[in-house]
Amino acid sequence: MTVFVTGGTGTVGRSLVTRLIAEGNSVRALARSAGAAADLRERGAEPVEGDLSDVRALVAGMRQTTAVFHVAGMNEMCLADPTPMYRTNVDGTRNTLRAANAADVERLIYTSSAVVLGERKGEIGHERTEHRGFALSHYERSKALAEEVAFAEAGAVEVVAVNPSSVQGPGRATGTGKLILDVINGELPVMVQTNLSIVDIDDCTEGHLLAWRKGIAGERYVVSGFSMSTRDAVDLLARVIGHDLSVRFIPAFAASVGGGVAAVFARLRGTRPAVCGEMVKVLLHGHTYDGSRATKELGLEYRTAEDTIRRTVTWFESEGLLR
Repeated sequence: MTVFVTGGTGTVGRSLVTRLIAEGNSVRALARSAGAAADLRERGAEPVEGDLSDVRALVAGMRQTTAVFHVAGMNEMCLADPTPMYRTNVDGTRNTLRAANAADVERLIYTSSAVVLGERKGEIGHERTEHRGFALSHYERSKALAEEVAFAEAGAVEVVAVNPSSVQGPGRATGTGKLILDVINGELPVMVQTNLSIVDIDDCTEGHLLAWRKGIAGERYVVSGFSMSTRDAVDLLARVIGHDLSVRFIPAFAASVGGGVAAVFARLRGTRPAVCGEMVKVLLHGHTYDGSRATKELGLEYRTAEDTIRRTVTWFESEGLLR
């Protein structure tokens, strides 16, 4: 089969392209740069030059394909101007769906996010969760709007959403993956007690493929392998690497004040803050997600927390990222 992928050089997209090709599919993938095109070509995919604003390139890449995987997106915190993120996540999704309809694509798998569930603090989020009524971050809001657009613009295309929790595993050393790396390397000495949900990168990839084959059009599927507190996560990391980690847990109010102060100083220096009020708000809220629907209806089996953490640490070691 021939499929089209956006975001094929990102963490999830890269894993998905590799898996699709390994299973014998012909993959075309959107490439925003010469470097991205070279990377895709090296992995066996056919690059299609263009970006999410180029509807003509999208249509050309999608013609005579069986399915589209719209994985591309922007996930950032502490932005002075979040407009580019809305442009990528919302407008880019609208362009992708309109192109899919113009190219007579049968099915589109949209990579949404579990954050769009909008569960209240302490609540377990699932596909039918009633939204709390407000967003914790611009990322959350942009992805929620993008998911609405994906279904609203579906037209004749069968749209299925996959909503991953925090994606971790081999290949992820940025974003929340960097937080794990910083804890191991002793560069994140303080943390707050909160809850988090994680899905292994390979399980996330499998969830996308199962949604393609078995997902019901117009539905969303949360993919989340396990949930734990940050204390338990640090303890698990320590067991895996074989020594204690120097992490001190601070009260919520201290994190809120510290995040605000750090953001102010960063702005005064003309740099982007590593921590800001938005990020602290998300961390203190915490997230616990239920990914069991993907197991019951799609047949997705999840790795254990220890397996994911071991695979992640092993990859960090192989890449020379651990001290």
